[in-house]
Order: sequence, then structure tokens, then C-alpha cells
Amino acid sequence: MEIKFKDMQPEHLVEVLQIEKESFPTPWSYQAFVYEIMHNDFGHYIVALKGDRVVGYGGIWVVLDEAHITNIAVHPDYRHQKIGRRLMRQLMNKALELGADKMTLEVRPSNIYARRLYTRLGFKEQGLRKNYYSDTNEDAIIMWKNDLKNED
Repeated sequence: MEIKFKDMQPEHLVEVLQIEKESFPTPWSYQAFVYEIMHNDFGHYIVALKGDRVVGYGGIWVVLDEAHITNIAVHPDYRHQKIGRRLMRQLMNKALELGADKMTLEVRPSNIYARRLYTRLGFKEQGLRKNYYSDTNEDAIIMWKNDLKNED
């Protein structure tokens, strides 16, 4: 399957929001995405496109030498096709280009597929944020990849 990656633009947001709603109990708003892609100098967002269709997206904040995954999701019809892995690699490469050498993220303990993906990409569980997700009071596992240049 041919997937292309592009910087997220306002014209992608209708499809991004649909994926967001299908992926998360408390989805980001249109305004939140507009702010992130138009006004947040720390934010960098990409979309995965199959033809003209958005099939996934992800974002990072880069501050000094650290990148933080803000969100990543793949349309339910396109999951388990390695698009999430490719999105993560794109975000990791973008972070390197912007001067980051390490990356962090939070993930729900119940999100087994995401945790497995992050572990395979070399992220390690290094902490816990109690009751982090306000929609369910679920904890968040904090994961770090301390050497983005290392493929493992």
C-alpha cells in the first residue's frame, strides 16, 4: 500500500477529526488542531495519505533536545498495516531534524497495541502518571526513547 506523508494542513482536519473521534474517548477539537498547526512553534504535525485520503496522523512538540508525542492515530480501517509504525518513524526523523535526541510519550496501560509498537521502536517504560486521563481516571505510562539515532 502506497502511503505518503505530508505536513498537516487545515484542509486535512475534517478527516483528522473523524479519526480522532473514532480513536479517543476525549477527542481534540477542531480549534485545538488549528492552534497546533498554525500557531504553536513547538508543534509539528503530519498526516499519512493513501491517495488523497487521510488514513493517519501524528504530532510532536519539540522543546530544546526533547520531543514529546502529542497524539498519533490511524483510521480503524487501516490499522494493523504498519502505518502507525511508519508514522512514528516519520515523527522520530522530524524530531531529529529539529535537534531532538530523545522522545517521550504517555500511553494508557489498556492500549496494548500502542505499547507494543512503542516498545518495538525502542521506547522504555520509565514512569507512571496517576489518574492522568481525566475521561476515565486511567493512569498513563510514561515511555522514553533516550537515543533517537538508535534504530532499536
